[in-house]
Amino acid sequence: MEHALELDGSEPLTAATVKAVAALCDHTEDRDERGAAVVHVTGAPTGHWTSGLDVMLVTKWERVLRRFERLPTATVAVARGDCGGTALDAFLAADLRVAAPDTRFLVARDATATWPGMAGYRLVQLAGAARVRAAVLFGRPISAAEARTLGIVDTVADDPAAALAEAAALAEGIAGHELAIRRQLLFDAATTSFEDALGAHLAACDRALRTPAAEEVEAS
Repeated sequence: MEHALELDGSEPLTAATVKAVAALCDHTEDRDERGAAVVHVTGAPTGHWTSGLDVMLVTKWERVLRRFERLPTATVAVARGDCGGTALDAFLAADLRVAAPDTRFLVARDATATWPGMAGYRLVQLAGAARVRAAVLFGRPISAAEARTLGIVDTVADDPAAALAEAAALAEGIAGHELAIRRQLLFDAATTSFEDALGAHLAACDRALRTPAAEEVEAS
């Protein structure tokens, strides 16, 4: 079952935005279903969009995004048009990312420079520093086609709804808590040596072998 949220990056970050993402996380965790949590994103900030922000609100936003990023279910983001600010943040935090052909991704700028939030960090993690340097430092837009080449987008589709259904189907039948373990192993692989990672992978293998499903297959 799909649990969906719409985010407009042209609107300023507010406490209500944080609560909306937290509510999506609450709903997903409370239902404990196999399926996907979906965010539909569009819009990018313009003008003096940081005027009402403070670091406490930004901290709450980054924390709720990290919670979304670690949900015990698959997360899917669908983008269209220009995407920046909260729209870009949420899009980059998803497991599977779909974009319409007209999508452009922009690291928002304030009066003096690009915004130094975690969107830049996630872009580098996904694509590498050299390939997103102009976007992170100067706010150069990344087109949907370029984002696909860079690994920022999984699917560029004229029919995002069909691509969303296909992306959600990938998660069908996968237990959420097991998905969360695989995701963490994936995150850790970028910064952990083989020797340090081995124990966590073996523990996950042992857990998988002890599940009722694995026992049933072995018994048959």
